[in-house]
Amino acid sequence: MLSDKPLTKENLDQYLKELAKEYRKRSGKNTPAEIILIGGASVVINYGFREMTYDADAIINASSYMKDAINYVSDKYGLPNAWMNDDFKKTNSYSPKIAQHAKYYKTFSNIVTFRTISGEYLVAMKLRSGRQYKYDLSDIIGILWEKEKEGDPLTIDRIKKAVCELYGSYEALSEENRMFIENALENGDYEYVYSHTRQYELENKENLLEYQDEKPGVINEDNVDDVIAALRGKKNEK
Repeated sequence: MLSDKPLTKENLDQYLKELAKEYRKRSGKNTPAEIILIGGASVVINYGFREMTYDADAIINASSYMKDAINYVSDKYGLPNAWMNDDFKKTNSYSPKIAQHAKYYKTFSNIVTFRTISGEYLVAMKLRSGRQYKYDLSDIIGILWEKEKEGDPLTIDRIKKAVCELYGSYEALSEENRMFIENALENGDYEYVYSHTRQYELENKENLLEYQDEKPGVINEDNVDDVIAALRGKKNEK
């Protein structure tokens, strides 16, 4: 979902603080909640290579008042109604074991604790999703890049271990995505690969939007990769 008000590290904290304050007003001081921020929100919070995201995918453990509090924040700041949502739990990158690897971020209003995913576990989740038209692939390279600059480089063994812990087997990743991460680690020039990968994602997104305008309703989660490959093939022929 796109909004003309992207979430940045600075304003995201403001929204989270307001969310916790409103949740406490509605639920009282004795109903704590925990929210694990994943995907783009975790990238924005933990890393500097990406400045914004457009929604906050999350695992939400809270009373039913949380939904009302989320809607309140969306109304107050002009955000989409689902600016924070747990639709991620319906995707194949969800695992009930994610919570075991979430790290503490902040607590607001003494009632809502926020946690995030980072490092090899966030890479594993992005590899499992592996969408070629969003930020998944470039986020993976960005995380590898920043971890290397921190002096704590991610290795294939660490990534494989994270994938196995979350999804049971390294083969839970598509062969294409296994090749992607292995080639990226072998190449090692993360700055170049990041730029190249981001451009690739942007081109795919533009191609899909054009195709969607021409043939609405054709693209779905099951065929999107095939559509991308076909569209890129046509562009290359020209």
